[in-house]
Amino acid sequence: MTRGSQRERDRERAQARKAGSKGSDDGLTPEQRRERDKKALEEKLAKKAQAASSGGTAGGAADKKASKK
Repeated sequence: MTRGSQRERDRERAQARKAGSKGSDDGLTPEQRRERDKKALEEKLAKKAQAASSGGTAGGAADKKASKK
């Protein structure tokens, strides 16, 4: 048994974990990421508002609480 092999195996495992992990390394700057997230949130809210105006229940838990009374 060689004593340094544990360290090498540990490094290999750590590298494998880094490669497979889903990180925030999508090639965007923090400002670009904020803009993208803002746009996605606005689209989501617009969709939710549209569903609410057409009679759908997009409110979630708040609507359920109100209807239980």
